[in-house]
Amino acid sequence: MAWNTERTRQALLDAAVEEFSTRGLAGARVDRIATTAGVNKERIYQYFGGKEALFDAALLAELDRLADAVSLDATEPEALADYTAEVFDYYLDRPHLARLLYWEGLERGDRAVPGEAERHRRYRDKVRAVSRALGRGGEGGPDDVADAAAHLLLTLIGLASSWHVLPQLNRMILDDVDPVARREAVVELVRSIVPGLSRG
Repeated sequence: MAWNTERTRQALLDAAVEEFSTRGLAGARVDRIATTAGVNKERIYQYFGGKEALFDAALLAELDRLADAVSLDATEPEALADYTAEVFDYYLDRPHLARLLYWEGLERGDRAVPGEAERHRRYRDKVRAVSRALGRGGEGGPDDVADAAAHLLLTLIGLASSWHVLPQLNRMILDDVDPVARREAVVELVRSIVPGLSRG
């Protein structure tokens, strides 16, 4: 039945997210994923083709969830602080996505990744939104404006995600590992680096 197929596929994706976010691509085991999902490991090969393809499917599904949950359609600078806070909150609830992204970077380096064209398009849309929020248009324009918006977007994402993948630095630098305090600090940092952003 199609319903059972979809349920099994989703169970495998859920188990894969947990396994890959904890152990990375190299350290993950299809046996553990299948056991956690409660299915025969042959289903992994049947539905996804193998471990690496399952990693890709799990990561892309999680990125789709993030895109659906947190949008950036900014028209003013304050929206950038709000966006960063929302991304931080999303990762707080689903830290495995930040870990999956870091694992992807660690294990694949600067090589092209699955879904890259679509992911690139989404990020370019966000870069244009950052440009608009800064009052610089966003439908093209000088390269230095686009570059500044792109660098700012990458900085905002880094601020929102690093808390969730660097617990040892949080502990050693902050002593009191308080996500609420960190969120407030991140928002204030955004307000301090974004030109024209309102404070208070």
